Amino acid sequence: MTKRERSIMKGALAGLIGGLAGAGAKMLAEQIFPPRVQGQTPPPVVLAEQVAGRPLPHAQKQAVMQSIHWGFGAAAGAIYGALVEVEPSLGAWKGAAFGLTLNRLTHESILPRMGLSEPKEAQPTQERISEWVTHAVYGIFTDSVRRVVRRSL
Repeated sequence: MTKRERSIMKGALAGLIGGLAGAGAKMLAEQIFPPRVQGQTPPPVVLAEQVAGRPLPHAQKQAVMQSIHWGFGAAAGAIYGALVEVEPSLGAWKGAAFGLTLNRLTHESILPRMGLSEPKEAQPTQERISEWVTHAVYGIFTDSVRRVVRRSL
């Protein structure tokens, strides 16, 4: 059996495709484990409204949510795919470690510092558990699809 040649570009492409699959899986998981209580504004909408300087109509809020969800999922997956190509141990726990790390970086660190969400200590337990579970799902699906796609490249 020959060892596969490393390729950051192929890894990034496989990760991007995996990230899209992971974003879809996360969206489905959020139907079972909703991240926010009714009426709570999601961080992407808070950011868009800050930039716009006004509240957004419902249709624009939905467009912002979808754009950021799919775009960020694909971009994070591409970065993950490239990094795993260089250091395979970053694919620990079949991608769950990646998803949980992404949650820690975003929902528990960067978003609260930007004022887009509450500090993690102030977030409701339901929200924190939902973010952990759905980000683990994202990571697992991203990694699973990335592996399949990467083998075919």
